[in-house]
Amino acid sequence: MGIKTNKAAKPVGAYVHAKEAGDLVFLSGVGPRHPVSDEIPDGIEAQTHATFGNVIAILEAADLNMSNVVDIMVFLTDMKNDFKKFNSVYSEYLEGYDATRTTVEVLSLPTPILVEFKVVAKK
Repeated sequence: MGIKTNKAAKPVGAYVHAKEAGDLVFLSGVGPRHPVSDEIPDGIEAQTHATFGNVIAILEAADLNMSNVVDIMVFLTDMKNDFKKFNSVYSEYLEGYDATRTTVEVLSLPTPILVEFKVVAKK
């Protein structure tokens, strides 16, 4: 079953915010765009907060929360300059949760953003 919400940034392609498969929920790539204005905040810290805001909204649409997250894949466009700042904000949202994470640097993302998450949660 596809999961959509107007409380998170609209997908930039033909896909849903998330998809249930058994007891897992797979979120499509989630970035920092504002749910209504599509505005992209400045800087890695603001974009990381905004990305988590979108993730939380999608999880809530699936009747889940951050405690259900089992894995996050993070895409950064500038690992050298942004990783430390990103990691500081990330730890605010994942403190106390046992989620796995992989962080990779990519040349670019589909919109001019600095960070994107791929999230898997368990019901």
